[in-house]
Amino acid sequence: QVQLTESGGGLVHPGGSLRLSCAASGSIFSIYAMAWYRQAPGKERELVARVPNSGTTSYGGSVQGRFTISRDNAKNTVDLEMNNLKPEDTAVYFCYAERIMLTSGRWLDSWGQGTQVTVSS
Repeated sequence: QVQLTESGGGLVHPGGSLRLSCAASGSIFSIYAMAWYRQAPGKERELVARVPNSGTTSYGGSVQGRFTISRDNAKNTVDLEMNNLKPEDTAVYFCYAERIMLTSGRWLDSWGQGTQVTVSS
């Protein structure tokens, strides 16, 4: 019904930058909010950044000022610009679409498969 496709992960040196992208496809009428979460080995999944369709962004405390989330409501895409990356940012990053309204009238949430970000010298 809905598929979230992520791209842009990889290996980067400390202090470097990466841009993650996520595109939602399927029988979508609207999406209330899109977000990025991450999960490091041995840790719980945590919110990185979130943007509802109002455009008001929110960030996890450790990335505030370094990461920027942006969204294109018309294209159902969300990007995450990550600057000044640190080794502790190493994790699998997941795209999340919250309260997707399908053209059938059904509602659901959806996760992407995840993309690896590794920050290492």
